[in-house]
Amino acid sequence: MINSMPYLPKNLRLLLLLSSSSSIKSCPFPLSLRPFSPRSFSLSTLFSSSSSSSMENHEANHNGSKSSNSFVFNKRRAEGIDKTDKKKRNLERKSQKLNPTNTIAYAQILGTGMDTQDTSSSVLLFFDKQRFIFNAGEGLQRFCTEHKIKLSKIDHVFLSRVCSETAGGLPGLLLTLAGIGEEGLSVNVWGPSDLNYLVDAMKSFIPRAAMVHTRSFGPSSTPDPIVLVNDEIVKISAIVLKPCHSEEDSGNKSDELSVVYVCELPEILGKFDLEKAKKVFGVRPGPKYSKLQSGQSVKSDERDITVYPSDVMGPSLPGPIVLLVDCPTESHAAALFAVNSLESYYSCPDDQTNGAKFVNCIIHLSPSSVTSSPTYQSWMKKFHSTQHILAGHQRKNMAFPILKASSRIAARLNYLCPQFFPAPGFWPSQLADNSIIDPTHSNECSSSNLAESITAENLLKFNLRPLAISGMDRSFIPAQLTSSEVVDELLSDIPEIKDKSEEIKQFWNKQHNKTIIEKLWLTESNTVLPSCLEDIRRDDMEFVLLGTGSSQPSKYRNVSAIYIDLFSRGSLLLDCGEGTLGQLKRRYGLDGADEAVRKLRCIWISHIHADHHAGLARILALRSKLLKGVTHEPVIVVGPRPLKRFLDAYQRLEDLDMEFLDCRSTTATSWASLESGGDAKGSLFSEGSPMQSVFKRSDIPTDDSSVLLCLKNLKKVLSETGLEDLISFPVVHCPQAFGVVIKAAERVNSIGEQIPGWKMVYSGDTRPCPEIVEASRDATVLIHEATFEDALIEEALAKNHSTTKEAIDMGSSAGVYRIVLTHFSQRYPKIPVIDESHMHNTCIAFDLMSINMADLQVLPKVLPYFKTLFRDEMAEDEDDVAMDDLKEEAL
Repeated sequence: MINSMPYLPKNLRLLLLLSSSSSIKSCPFPLSLRPFSPRSFSLSTLFSSSSSSSMENHEANHNGSKSSNSFVFNKRRAEGIDKTDKKKRNLERKSQKLNPTNTIAYAQILGTGMDTQDTSSSVLLFFDKQRFIFNAGEGLQRFCTEHKIKLSKIDHVFLSRVCSETAGGLPGLLLTLAGIGEEGLSVNVWGPSDLNYLVDAMKSFIPRAAMVHTRSFGPSSTPDPIVLVNDEIVKISAIVLKPCHSEEDSGNKSDELSVVYVCELPEILGKFDLEKAKKVFGVRPGPKYSKLQSGQSVKSDERDITVYPSDVMGPSLPGPIVLLVDCPTESHAAALFAVNSLESYYSCPDDQTNGAKFVNCIIHLSPSSVTSSPTYQSWMKKFHSTQHILAGHQRKNMAFPILKASSRIAARLNYLCPQFFPAPGFWPSQLADNSIIDPTHSNECSSSNLAESITAENLLKFNLRPLAISGMDRSFIPAQLTSSEVVDELLSDIPEIKDKSEEIKQFWNKQHNKTIIEKLWLTESNTVLPSCLEDIRRDDMEFVLLGTGSSQPSKYRNVSAIYIDLFSRGSLLLDCGEGTLGQLKRRYGLDGADEAVRKLRCIWISHIHADHHAGLARILALRSKLLKGVTHEPVIVVGPRPLKRFLDAYQRLEDLDMEFLDCRSTTATSWASLESGGDAKGSLFSEGSPMQSVFKRSDIPTDDSSVLLCLKNLKKVLSETGLEDLISFPVVHCPQAFGVVIKAAERVNSIGEQIPGWKMVYSGDTRPCPEIVEASRDATVLIHEATFEDALIEEALAKNHSTTKEAIDMGSSAGVYRIVLTHFSQRYPKIPVIDESHMHNTCIAFDLMSINMADLQVLPKVLPYFKTLFRDEMAEDEDDVAMDDLKEEAL
C-alpha cells in the first residue's frame, strides 16, 4: 500500500470507520484490502431512489441481498436538493470590535501570479482586529494556504479593477468563506462600477452571491476621494481613473476603470507630560488625565483655569499613509496628472508648509511596461522620500517559484521521470546564473531625484506601526528555491532514487523497447498494444494534467483541468478550474503558455461547480487579447447550460470571443437528432429514462438554429484538429453533470493500412454509473475521478464521487487499455491511498504530468517508483490535510 498518512493514522481511521459504519462492519476485511474482482455491468442496472435508500442498497450489497452490480448514488445530491432540509441563513456582514490603539499595522505583498504573471499581485493591509485584501486574483487561496495566512480573518476585499486578472480568485474565496463554520462567513467587497457585472455573473454558480455585501463606485463628481471605510483604525478612500481611449480602443470592455486606493491611519498623539499636568497646571492624577489624552479639555484642580490637551500633550505625529496604484496602461498613467484630489499628497523637499500629507509608501500594481515609462516616472517624482514598492509584473520575478511546495514536488518528479514530468517552464536553465538580478539591490527607476524604489517580493512587509520598526521588513520573505537545490536534497534523502531514475529511462531506451514490451507488458499486464497506437507519432497527441485535486486548490494540487495538445493542429481543454492559466505557464513558460492559449479550439466543461470552471474567464479573456487583430475563429465552449448565464453576464466586463454549446447538444443522440432536424436534446433525458432523475431542464430558451450552426462549427473544428468525435454523456454527480468521449480520426500506418484512431474518455465528477462503462468501451485511455480511498465509501456515496477501486472497476469492465486516476480529495496532500495489487493498467496523476499517447504502454510501470519517491514524506502536518473536512485549519 502507498499511504499518504491522512489526518488520522491509517489504522485509527479504519477502526473508527469499522466501529461507525454498519456496511463496513458486515465485511471481514477493510474495503481497501479486498481482492480486486471486475464486475459485470449492464445498462439495465437500477438506480437507488434516494440518499437513504442509496445507503441501504450499499449495505445490502455487502450482505448479499442485492445484486453485486448495482450502482448506488445520492439521488438528492444528483438532483441538487441535498441541502434543502437545512435552514438557510443570510451570511452576516463581518464586524470586529475595534481598538484605536493598534500596536501592529503593516502592508504586505501577497505575490500571487508574480512568477507566472497570470494575475495581479494582492496586498494585505493588516491591523490587530481588521484585515483588508486588495485584489483577489487566481491562486490567492493557494498562496495563503501555503504561507498560513488566514483568509477567514479578512473583513474587506478591494478590487483595483474588475477583470479576471484582479478578481479571478474571488468566487473561490467567497465559496470557501461561505462554507466555514456552521453559518459561514461573509466579507465586504468593493470595486469600481463594473463590480455589479461581476456579481451578476457569479450569481449563476454561487448560490449566496446575492448575499455578498458589495458596494461599487464610479468617478466622483467632486475633486475629493470617495471615502469607503472610515473608523478608528483606518480611513480608506478611492480615486477612480478613467483613461481617455483612442477611437481604436473605444470598443474595449476591459480595464476601463482602475482605482487608486488611499489608506490613511489616524494621527499618533503626542506623549502626555505627567509632570507638567501635575505641577504646572494643577491637574491631579485620575480620570482627567484620560480626558486630556483623548482630546478633551478639563478644569484644573488647584487653579481657576481650563487646561487644554495642547497644554500637556507633546506634538502629534501624522498617521502613516499608504497608496495602492494600478495603472494597467499608459493611458491610465496619463490620467493620474488630471486627478486634483491627489495634489494634497504630493510633497516638495524645499517646502513643507504647503499642507501636503506625507505618503510613507506607494505600492505600484502597475506592470513594469507602465512604471518604466517617462510619464509614470514623472508622476512618481512628485512624492519626495516616499518608499516605492513595484509589485506589478516584473520579468525577473519568474526566476523563483511562488508555490514552493508544489514546485519542490514537480522538481522531484522531473528528476525521477522527466518523460512524464518535463522540466517546469518557470525555472529557466540559467537559474543558478548570477545574471539574475537580486531584487534586494534593484532600482527600477534610475533618476537620482526619485525616492527609493524596490521590486516587491513574496511576503515583503512595510511596517506602519509601531513607529520604532516602521519601514521595510524582509524577515518573512521565503528563502529562494532552485531546482538544483531540490535535486541535491532528494539525492541526500533517498540515495537510491538515482538508480530508480535510470531504471525508468530504460523504458524509453529504443534498443530495449521491443524486449520490454514483449517481456513486461504482454506477460505481466496481460494486455496487447491497441492497433490505434501502432507506430503512433509523438506529435499526435499529449495530454497535460494541469490540476488533479478536488474542491479547492491546495499546496500540492490545483483543481481540475486537462490540456489536450494536438500540436500543429490545435488544442482542447477539459475543465478549467481556478489557476489553470498559471499552471499552463508553469508547464510551458510565459511565451509557451500564450501559444497554448492561442491554439485552443474548444473548451469542454463537465459541470457548474466552481472547481471545474472558475478559471475559464481568465483563459478566454487572454485568448481574445492575444488574437486581437489576427484572423481567427471564436473558441467553442461546450458546457452545461447554466454556464452560459455566467459567460453572458461576464462578457459585459471582458470580451471572451467564444461560442457556447450546451453539453446536451453534443450527446450521441443529440448529434444525430440535430443533423436530422429533430429534438436537440435527444431521448437520453426523456420521461422515464434512467438519467431523468439526475437531470434538471434549464429554463434558458434554446434557439435550435443557432445550436445547429454552432454544432456544425464544432464538427469543422474537430475535422481540422484530426478528431472524429466529441460526445458528451450524462453522469451521476449533480444536475447537468457530464463526461466526454474524444475520438481521433482514422489514420494510415507504416504499411498503408487504415487503423482506428485513439479514444479518450474523461469522467468529470461522478459516481460509478452504466453511462461511464458504455462510453468507455475499448477506450485507449480513461481519465477517471478517484476522490476517495476505498475505505471512505460512505463519503463517496454522500458526495456522489468515486473511490479508487470503483474508478478502476469502471475502466476494467469497459476493457480500457490505460486508466489515469485524478481529482483526489485534498485530504491526501501529496499522494493518495491506493492498492497496487489491482492497478496493473492504472496510474495516478500529479499536477503538470504530461502523458504522450506514444508512452501509454509504459504508464503503469512508473507507479511503483512513486512509492520510493514519497516514502519519507507520507506524514504531513495538521495544516496540510483534511481540507474537505477542516477548512478552518487550511485558512
